[in-house]
Amino acid sequence: MTLTLTPGHATLDQLEQIWRTGIAVVLDDSALPGIEAAAALVRKAAEGDEAVYGVNTGFGKLASVRIKPGDTAQLQRNLILSHCCGVGESLDVATTRLMMALKLLSAGRGASGITWKTLSVIQNMLREGVTPVIPSQGSVGASGDLAPLAHMAAAMIGEGEAIFGGERMPAAEALAKAGIEPAVLAPKEGLGLINGTQFSTACALTGYFGAIRNLEASVVSSCLSTDAIMGSTAPLEEGIHAFRGHRGQIDVARAMRAVMQSSVIRESHRDGDTRVQDPYCIRCQPQVAGAALDLLRYAGQTLEIEANAVSDNPLVLVAEGKIVSGGNFHAEPVAFAADQIALAIAEIGAIAQRRVALMVDPTLSFDLPPFLTPEPGLNSGLMIAEVTTAALMSENKHLANPCSTDSTPTSANQEDHVSMAAHGARRLKRMNDNLNVIIGVELLCAAQGVEFRAPLVTSPVLQGAVSLVRSKVAALTDDRFMAGDLAAAAAIVAGGRIQSQCDVAGLLAGAAA
Repeated sequence: MTLTLTPGHATLDQLEQIWRTGIAVVLDDSALPGIEAAAALVRKAAEGDEAVYGVNTGFGKLASVRIKPGDTAQLQRNLILSHCCGVGESLDVATTRLMMALKLLSAGRGASGITWKTLSVIQNMLREGVTPVIPSQGSVGASGDLAPLAHMAAAMIGEGEAIFGGERMPAAEALAKAGIEPAVLAPKEGLGLINGTQFSTACALTGYFGAIRNLEASVVSSCLSTDAIMGSTAPLEEGIHAFRGHRGQIDVARAMRAVMQSSVIRESHRDGDTRVQDPYCIRCQPQVAGAALDLLRYAGQTLEIEANAVSDNPLVLVAEGKIVSGGNFHAEPVAFAADQIALAIAEIGAIAQRRVALMVDPTLSFDLPPFLTPEPGLNSGLMIAEVTTAALMSENKHLANPCSTDSTPTSANQEDHVSMAAHGARRLKRMNDNLNVIIGVELLCAAQGVEFRAPLVTSPVLQGAVSLVRSKVAALTDDRFMAGDLAAAAAIVAGGRIQSQCDVAGLLAGAAA
């Protein structure tokens, strides 16, 4: 299958599909005239006498150095090779493919001057499964993601390395095996390929997609935890949240009401319960998760705009007949979005971890056995699983410190303020991985707690969630090796299964009540 993208109109759903499924991508034919018009203007500039940055001049601090007409092709190749300075762990294949699709979208707007022939190389690589090896460190998110995008461009011209057929090999070999002709760069094409925010944006998007899934899972886990400790649903009343007015809070409360509807456990203690209020981690889940949802929605809107943006330099303004230098490569919007996503991830995990701590503590769990084991003392139960969540919660708090407020001058002070969007976005994967485990452990604890309430049962929706958990992780009786259980629970969350089981996405969107 192939997904056709229209530059300027790609949606978050389409971008998530590219990342999750690895579907091949092509640009809609309507983009061709604009692409070729911009390329023609660049060719004209390259043949002229006027200095045009990146076309017949050097780059960055060397912008005042003129390049002879016969050397412009070599200039672009040299640019790519000299900027291949990435280090560290390689970006995963799925995110790399998303980055390539984003470059297609950007260049497809007809303002980069990259020819259709060169862009077709990216399309062919996506179709045949040739994925450049992209070291994940080296970008400061200012003159675009120079180093990561240079490694992508290098693979396009047969330099560097690529993954093909599951094997890592020289890019020239991968292209040859796939039957793809390497690109031969025309004037400005190298600069157009490496300028832009596509690495940072791809990483931030994957962080956003993972955070949304985690938030949806936290709706299920918090409801199950509420029943496990026999908590109150009164704080979910519609009127409470209508008076506050925040959309995310209203949506989370509505979803929780639907998920917990018809819980026998809840009905069993409406009357005669001596407790007046539950701890904040139960009572304030709509307020915390709702605020996180609002933040994520805003970040998602920012990233959708950036995914459709032209973010290289200089830009070819075809209608005006000129090529103009600007600063769209500065990734500050992406850096801010990544920081917002990081804050949401950290807080979703912080309140979930407190619910885990609540359930394993017999003084707070309303008569559940210590550490949720039927024979405490001989068995430690979920004692250390809770400690693990505390460790991951703390790590995420540290990782949530803002990256966008940092800057350092580069390129001989020509690039004197940078966004740090790249590592701000990269950290989101690690944070989401941590949050997968925290919510996974909460599901294990909550399922165990609800089962201790038998013969009382939770809601029909949550019974389905418990069944799903139990299909992967058996109830804990005697102590056993736990690492595999935690990994299995985290995988349920990361894979979106617990959320889908309860239709949380639809409930948050208001599709059900």
